[in-house]
Amino acid sequence: MGFDSVSAVDSSLTSPSDGIPGQTTETVPPRRSRRRLALAVVVATGFLLTGCQLPTFGAYKGATTQGRTEYHLWQGFFIAGIVVGGFVLLLIIWAIFRYRRKTDEIPTQTQYHTLTEITYTVVPIIIVLVLFVFTVLAENKVDATPANPGTRIHVWAFQWGWEFEYPNGVKVIGQTTNDPTMVVPTGTEVAVTLESYDVLHGFYVPQFNFSRYASPGYPTDFDLDVIHEGDYRGQCTQLCGLYHSLMFFNVKAVSQADYATWLRTELAQAKAHPSSVSHLPSGVHSSSSGSASSANAGGDLYGD
Repeated sequence: MGFDSVSAVDSSLTSPSDGIPGQTTETVPPRRSRRRLALAVVVATGFLLTGCQLPTFGAYKGATTQGRTEYHLWQGFFIAGIVVGGFVLLLIIWAIFRYRRKTDEIPTQTQYHTLTEITYTVVPIIIVLVLFVFTVLAENKVDATPANPGTRIHVWAFQWGWEFEYPNGVKVIGQTTNDPTMVVPTGTEVAVTLESYDVLHGFYVPQFNFSRYASPGYPTDFDLDVIHEGDYRGQCTQLCGLYHSLMFFNVKAVSQADYATWLRTELAQAKAHPSSVSHLPSGVHSSSSGSASSANAGGDLYGD
């Protein structure tokens, strides 16, 4: 009887547990519990995201309607990149832990998984097409030019300054250390014609999320619809010569009533005091000539 007892104990210790009904070699959480946990995570994430504001991802929100369009496009691209990058990272982590080396045996080799190959070929194409469509829609919206804008401004770039010409003949000119100010009305479309007198320049206002080339002999037309009143800094973005680093300008956005008052005041001032009107530096032809000169316009200021 004692021998039978010992045998029974030994058999219970050495026999595999998978032969006994109701027992497993390792503890695995039920699928139902894991599904509930996943559902809870999704619901909690949704609540958290509804209380969060979408980040700017380092970009300006845009002080114009065109800039807002570009800003939203940037957010969409960045979020798409995060989603794709996060999914790839999860796949990498899953593969590291799921298929980590456990024994010296060579694992089963598989190939030509048709569904997987079709999936990772078609999905990236769909993502690129969706991003392309949103890009085209945003670009068309930014480049749209209405037939009847609120005002028109002819912008001329030269070495190394800017000239802003308004419909009633008012001109604002500044160069190097004398940064000119382009006054624009808010809440209406401002049609801008951009040209250069000499070399290639760049018209760039960071808070507008907007940049355009100023090319000699090739006018560029675009519209700006400034949303809020304020002062915005602009600069030349193309290396255009010795004093390129000083080629700044300002954009002052005011109400439409203040803009009309400013135009009348500037015109009256120019008629009453013609000597106070700004002039282009020597070597740069006036806008009425429609031609350009490559002479050094900075020599008047620095004497070189």
